Amino acid sequence: MSTPHVVVVMGVAGTGKTTVGPLLAARLGVPYAEGDDFHPRANIAKMSSGTPLTDDDRWPWLDAIGAWAHGRAGHGGVVSCSALKRGYRDRLRSAAPGLVFVHLTGDRALIEDRMSHREGHFMPTALLDSQFATLQPLGADEAGVAVDVAGTPEDIADRAAKALAAR
Repeated sequence: MSTPHVVVVMGVAGTGKTTVGPLLAARLGVPYAEGDDFHPRANIAKMSSGTPLTDDDRWPWLDAIGAWAHGRAGHGGVVSCSALKRGYRDRLRSAAPGLVFVHLTGDRALIEDRMSHREGHFMPTALLDSQFATLQPLGADEAGVAVDVAGTPEDIADRAAKALAAR
């Protein structure tokens, strides 16, 4: 990537967006923003109770992330955001055209295992099925790359940086 793009690290819960995102940002030399920090408190409470968010719950969150990405246009940045549906990614792109997505993908068993070992996160493993049911992988016409989450976070960030450079 020769120009500073804003990169959205996307994927279902437990793929490592929060871990890989800052590592990728460091490799690209741009700031990182944690997508979970953009959630309204009501969303956090809902997910903490094991209730999946509705699209209406997600719109303000996506708009806040889109506003951050818009502010980074031309300067670059990395933000984590599940961005599970094409419509969600379209909404982000409407706020910040030129976004590039890194879709963290992987084996469901591996992702569930990683989720079960993390501490202090509001997303319970019980919601993983709803995440996979909602997921619409990147379309061929969407700017982005898919990166498998097997390996260490550093390995994943390295593969993501290389895939972005090659696109």
